[in-house]
Amino acid sequence: MATTTPSSAVRDQPDPESATAAPAGKAGAARERSTVRTLLRLWPYVRPVRMRLFSAAFVAVIASCIGLVIPLVLKWMVDGPIARRDPAGVWLGALFLLLLGLTEALLFGFRRWLVARPLSHVEAEMRADLYRHLQRLPVAFHDRWPSGQLLSRATTDLMLLRMFLAFPLTFLLVNGVTILVGVIIMLVQDWALGLVVLVPAVPLLITCVVFEKKYSEASRAAQDQVGDLTTVVEESVLGIRIIKGFGRHRSQARAFRQLAGRLRGMELRKARLLATILGVIVTLPEVAVGAALVLGCVRVADGQLSAGTLVAFLSTALALRWPVESIGFLLAMSQEAGTATERYFEVMDARPEPAVRKAPPAPEAPRAQASCKALGTRRSFEVPEAPRPAAVPVPSGLRFENVTFRYPDAPPDSPPVLDRVDLHIRPGESLALVGATGSGKTTLTALVPRLYDVTSGRITLDGVDIAEMPREELRSKVAVAFEDPTLFSATVKENVLMGAREEELRRALGVAQADFVYGLPDGVDTQVGEQGLSLSGGQRQRLALARAVAGRPDFLVLDDPLSALDVHTEAAVEAALRRVLADTTALIVAHRPSTVLLADRVALLSGGRIAAVGTHHELLHTNPEYAYLMAADPAGEREAER
Repeated sequence: MATTTPSSAVRDQPDPESATAAPAGKAGAARERSTVRTLLRLWPYVRPVRMRLFSAAFVAVIASCIGLVIPLVLKWMVDGPIARRDPAGVWLGALFLLLLGLTEALLFGFRRWLVARPLSHVEAEMRADLYRHLQRLPVAFHDRWPSGQLLSRATTDLMLLRMFLAFPLTFLLVNGVTILVGVIIMLVQDWALGLVVLVPAVPLLITCVVFEKKYSEASRAAQDQVGDLTTVVEESVLGIRIIKGFGRHRSQARAFRQLAGRLRGMELRKARLLATILGVIVTLPEVAVGAALVLGCVRVADGQLSAGTLVAFLSTALALRWPVESIGFLLAMSQEAGTATERYFEVMDARPEPAVRKAPPAPEAPRAQASCKALGTRRSFEVPEAPRPAAVPVPSGLRFENVTFRYPDAPPDSPPVLDRVDLHIRPGESLALVGATGSGKTTLTALVPRLYDVTSGRITLDGVDIAEMPREELRSKVAVAFEDPTLFSATVKENVLMGAREEELRRALGVAQADFVYGLPDGVDTQVGEQGLSLSGGQRQRLALARAVAGRPDFLVLDDPLSALDVHTEAAVEAALRRVLADTTALIVAHRPSTVLLADRVALLSGGRIAAVGTHHELLHTNPEYAYLMAADPAGEREAER
């Protein structure tokens, strides 16, 4: 029998939001939701540990009901041994009370032991699923969502869910059963006093309904503000050099205080709401118990009620104080857990990027007609043609065919970033892409590894549409070096190889002229630190270039890979790159003639369209726009002329 993992079960849930949906703290806070229906989405994660949770709830119910037996023992003691002045009976009753108390305590401790390990497992599984899902979401999703919002969902929200599963989920059931059993016991002992105690039930119910809605709104706003605050802290830490360099630490501190002040105000609002409901929940039952005490004493004085019954009744009522008074903060924790669940699944509901985009259906094969002359009829029947052998892809390089692209969050009537781009890079050829700032060069390079999917048209590698190619296969053929190199908190070796064979490390570092790594404290095993900020910009860029060439890709996409290098290092890297490009089909975004000269041909991108294609010398003499762009580097131009 096939089993369903939590992650796959989650994927089967309704998917109301697209991958590029806005962070829901802004748009989704006002959306009506059912807390119970939202919390039920946790079931796929809870199901594997359900027996431990059900057992823990059962143990807690037994322990709570044992606590309700204590008033009955008190009634027996007051009406029995105490009334008869029997010390032996009193000691026996005291022993019963001690045993009941110890049993109750042990059962509650056993309940906590039952839930500790499985709930830690649930939290770990949810966090792992969230991280795995984030890796599968398209770049458009990460463009829109602040990292702090995602971080708060992976930490604070999951902690709230673990706390809810460990305590409120169980005790909402336990306290409900305890209150029901306690009320029955009080009504059996004396129905008149029981009705007096039940009078506050209706106003308490109304208060809880109003509280649930208001607290839910405040909880959602507060948890979204935690995400915003996390984003500010993360950006301030990563951008500490900019903040200090421009002397903006005071303004950043003021901005942080404003956000923290708004969060504080929302937390105070939550505290006021909780204080209000706790005041109502505590006051009304206390008044009812006081009224029952007065009425009970009068009835005992009149001989209508035994003293033991009154003691047992009041003891039961007092035993129910905790279950009743806890309703307020149990509901508050449930609302926070409902909000955390909603925020978690806002990310999990985002559609991951498909491994393969569906191609349009192929036209049906033509069928030949044949006559049935042998039967003497004029009726004909269809004879399918013999299937043709599948065509073997012939190396044809990288081709853009009528490619149009606009970002997913752009208005439908806005002009596209790329408009009907047609470009062909032949096998083994290097083509430089030149254009003014904002012309769409970086966007064009991002389409090749399918960081974004084209809006229309298609891109082919050796005749195969990349939309029909599994992403893993595509990205094993294409390597990218971005203009802004990103390094991870790992060793130099781990940053460069990224899955490539270890024997490629020295060659890749040589191509990128990154021999400086051997002088680091631990050589290639040196930790580069977060974002690689312990290295210079040129060093980071060389490591990113080494990462791109380490896997010996069939297609290489370089987005201005030498912009941060000095003249001498750039020349050395270019000389090494020429040897790599001789065996690779490459697309190189270039801004300087020295980089352009690495390529066999040049394409000029202007206004999202290919304006001209040719060699550097041809475009320099025939295209004024290209000549203007290259004129920014006269030294490079003179070198090109030589």
